[in-house]
Amino acid sequence: MAKCPYCEKPVSISTTGSDKTNEVRKEVKGIIKKEILYSCPHCDRVLGFGFFIGVSLTGRP
Repeated sequence: MAKCPYCEKPVSISTTGSDKTNEVRKEVKGIIKKEILYSCPHCDRVLGFGFFIGVSLTGRP
């Protein structure tokens, strides 16, 4: 399992079932131009950013 580079606690992109304690938080802003911020669920530090053009142009949610 991956670890946060700041607090060294385990993190995962997605989890199954009720164990959501290690799931990376994802904030999505925008309707067509989507910007995503990923943060650690334990220490709240930023782990990364994402960007894509969504919905009508690419079919992404």
